[in-house]
Amino acid sequence: MKKYIALSVVTFGLMSSVNVYADADDISSMFSDGKVSGQIREFSISRSVDDSRLSKQDYTRKANAIGGYLKFETANYNGFSLGSAFYTTNGFLNDSPKDDYTQVDPTLLGKDNDSYSLLGEAYLQYKLDNTTLKIGRQKLATPLAGGDDARMLPNLFEAYLLTNTDISNTTLILAHVNKFAQGTFGRAYGAGGILGVTSGYSAVDASNRVGEFVNMGEYAVGTKTDGVTVVGASYKNGAFKAQVWDYYAHDILNAIYADANFSWTCLLNDNIKPFASAQIISQNDVGDKLLKNLGGTGEINSFYYGLKLGAKLENLTAYLAYSKTDENSATDTSYANAIISPWGGMPAYTQGMVTRHIFLAGTEAKKIALSYNFKDMGADVKVVAYHATYEMADNNGYTQADAKESGFDIIYNTDFMKNLQLRFRGNFADDFYVKTTDVDVTKNGSVSWDEYRFIANYSF
Repeated sequence: MKKYIALSVVTFGLMSSVNVYADADDISSMFSDGKVSGQIREFSISRSVDDSRLSKQDYTRKANAIGGYLKFETANYNGFSLGSAFYTTNGFLNDSPKDDYTQVDPTLLGKDNDSYSLLGEAYLQYKLDNTTLKIGRQKLATPLAGGDDARMLPNLFEAYLLTNTDISNTTLILAHVNKFAQGTFGRAYGAGGILGVTSGYSAVDASNRVGEFVNMGEYAVGTKTDGVTVVGASYKNGAFKAQVWDYYAHDILNAIYADANFSWTCLLNDNIKPFASAQIISQNDVGDKLLKNLGGTGEINSFYYGLKLGAKLENLTAYLAYSKTDENSATDTSYANAIISPWGGMPAYTQGMVTRHIFLAGTEAKKIALSYNFKDMGADVKVVAYHATYEMADNNGYTQADAKESGFDIIYNTDFMKNLQLRFRGNFADDFYVKTTDVDVTKNGSVSWDEYRFIANYSF
């Protein structure tokens, strides 16, 4: 944090020296004309678990938290601006002992289910024509490095981000990411391992990493690296959209992500708008292959593809999705053909609300989803329902049985209070985990659950 305070002081001095004869009101108006924004969030979650590995096989864990963020952005001055945001999550009405995870859900709070706060954003931004440079702590929203804002606080990053829109309909991105601050959802993968690193989080330990910015390599695999260098391009023209990204995670892997989306008008009925999407991810190990520190050779040569086909009819949208990941052989490590995604990235069309088996080696996933918006009936209410199945291959390193998940999501943008959104979600996972032949008998058994969430978001 001291580094960012120093950066702000130096930047302020540089801006003052750019035009020493500028009216003092110009400098002060940079701050007086700034913008305050934020969100207050209340989140309650309850999960009834059937876990045959434990002596206490059936339990319900719950948690409640309130928090959000408060952000201030200055106005531009000679192209420069500053921004900062304070994030916090605070538990209430939670059972004790707080660190008993059969009683208190870990995904809303920090280490040992304590409340915590952090300076999540602190950046300098410079804009010249169609080019913007942003340096410091910030949000990122890219396919394989993103906020994953599924619980109380999102993932955040320390990065240098350069964007340019000189080419028509195109955005070019160049970034180097040094550090990662895991959000609260990552605590669901506190054990790390193959499930954690294919679900958007650490292969080492994600339970104790909230509330701090950590070197990208140290977070992912337990060893410091030179971070992740990112090059990307996105294109949008009418009904066609496409993007391609290359993530070079120094001494770990190189990942290429690409997708394309196209919609059109049905020839038989103008009210029907079909759409189709395709995505791929290709990964290869690089440099010191630091995944070898977790066992095996550290070699990665993985490929994933996903397809989605759907249609929209007025307020009704429906789609089918399919994805497949290459399988491991009996001699491969579990990482060899898995899609490694340690920094919040989860772009798969077939992901469930919780189940993220898609990136485990050999998974064949299918999903059907429906959504309907009732706004034409006088209420801004959207209802989503889905069902997903995951056919698991041998040697995936996590589970020995196929899994499935169903769920719903009801989103109400209230009319009685502007900017207040109420949300009720449910997911029902069957055979999320099954093992029957592990030499460690404490790992043999199965895990399934029913989970409900209530979220209230007030944005300003």
